[in-house]
Amino acid sequence: MESRIDKAAARKACGSHNCTQAVCCTYADLTGLSEETMKDMGNCFAAGMGNMEGTCGALVGAGLVYGLVVKDKAKAMKGMRQMMTKFEQRNGATQCKVLKGVGTGKVLRECPLCVADAAEFLEQLLGDAGK
Repeated sequence: MESRIDKAAARKACGSHNCTQAVCCTYADLTGLSEETMKDMGNCFAAGMGNMEGTCGALVGAGLVYGLVVKDKAKAMKGMRQMMTKFEQRNGATQCKVLKGVGTGKVLRECPLCVADAAEFLEQLLGDAGK
């Protein structure tokens, strides 16, 4: 599969998609669902699940795509854990609020870069799964 990391990040950067939608829509063709359905599915995950307190939406999107592709609960959970671990190691957090510097004033990672990271880790897992 040709990398789609830049495409996912660009969707977020231009403002047409939230972080979850940017990842979900970029890989929609692998899931069996339409891009429109994937975009609708990602509506409520903007801003860290609607309030910046929750998990980064880009990670949520990557997890949704991976689960739909592998169709195996244990494999999906293991993959999600791997993505979250790599993401936290690279960025210092997985929580939107912390990544955005809410309360600290120190932004750890901008949203388009979070989307790129989540897409990168998703692509690694998909490659390992032969997808």
